[in-house]
Amino acid sequence: MDNIQAIRGTKDILPSEIIYWQYLEKTAQAILTKANYQEIRTPIFEQTPLFERGIGEATDVVGKEMYTFVDRGDRSITLRPEGTAGVVRSYIQNKLYASGGVDRLWYSGAMFRYERPQAGRQRQFHQIGLELLGSNAPRADVEVIAIATDILKALGLQNLTLQINSVGNKEDRQNYRQALVDYFTPYKEDLDIDSQDRLTRNPLRILDSKDKKTQEIAKNAPSILDYLGNDSKSHFDKVCNLLSLLGISYEINNRLVRGLDYYTHTAFEIISSDLGAQATVCGGGRYDGLVSQLGGSETPAVGWAMGMERLILLLEQLQPLKATTPDIYFVSRGDKAENQALVIAQNLRHHGFKVELDLSGSNFAKQFKRGDRSGAKICLVLGDTEVEEGTIQVKNLATSQQKTVSQQDLITTIKN
Repeated sequence: MDNIQAIRGTKDILPSEIIYWQYLEKTAQAILTKANYQEIRTPIFEQTPLFERGIGEATDVVGKEMYTFVDRGDRSITLRPEGTAGVVRSYIQNKLYASGGVDRLWYSGAMFRYERPQAGRQRQFHQIGLELLGSNAPRADVEVIAIATDILKALGLQNLTLQINSVGNKEDRQNYRQALVDYFTPYKEDLDIDSQDRLTRNPLRILDSKDKKTQEIAKNAPSILDYLGNDSKSHFDKVCNLLSLLGISYEINNRLVRGLDYYTHTAFEIISSDLGAQATVCGGGRYDGLVSQLGGSETPAVGWAMGMERLILLLEQLQPLKATTPDIYFVSRGDKAENQALVIAQNLRHHGFKVELDLSGSNFAKQFKRGDRSGAKICLVLGDTEVEEGTIQVKNLATSQQKTVSQQDLITTIKN
């Protein structure tokens, strides 16, 4: 019988790798907590219309990449392809807006998209994201960008570039959409197949095509910055000025539109030059119409998401993180000793020590070898003789010095 393998596009996170994940999660959580963002955890699957309405039916995510199925209740269910729609659904359903003011939320967890797996991109992938709901101020845009910058700096990541753009309001986008249709239509036969389809459904996404010929054609396409109304221009100018005030460098990329329909005004990405093709480590922007689109009241909002797999790739390039090791390795031999060792090990753990208890039952020589490899500083040795005498042997694995102490004095001895 063949062994069952993990599904293509999914990946086990092994104990030797988990330290990077824990470091990333701990670093992000500390910075988000300092800015008073509250964690929220939403289900990994939702009703399919949430994503169709929220993300947009003309997007690649909805059209090609969602994991959708019909459950036993004959309901269309989708594994979440991104985090924002679920957070907004929860915000509306649970009336988080009722207290008034601004809600600052963050999340982390698995997302699902049917894409071609490659380095930094899996079909089950993970994101850390935040959403700031209830403010239309340019300061809100800059706050979330600054927090993303702080997290990436705290992780020690380098060679990062912040790219920003404005996609304007609904009216600006409609005017720009028509300008793109007028520009690309004469080139329709030269565009890649996906872009030909997008020409009528979602022409802004043509700017995001990875096809080289389409990219060449798009170089001379109109810029959305030329189609912004006065309010949109003012908002974008203030965002740029505030970024400069904080000393956050940026590049304006007038081709940056992001892949989801709900974006308005500010759109941004943080790019790493150390990742090759999959270079975006953080992406987000403002989405002032999404809450009302999903049934809530008019609520301005802005947020971002970071791809954890891509951040892990960068962290692994920086320096190897060492897996945690026990403080104490405990070897024992004999029925009475093995039982007593279990009691002592639990007591030591309750006092804050990391203890690995050898459960092999093999001879002392083999247990000592495992103790040497464990990385522990101390090895405790207990045999039936020590049990009878109420003693235990304490061995310093660095110096090989060993002494016999009373079991009652063990914790004091180890602490000293």
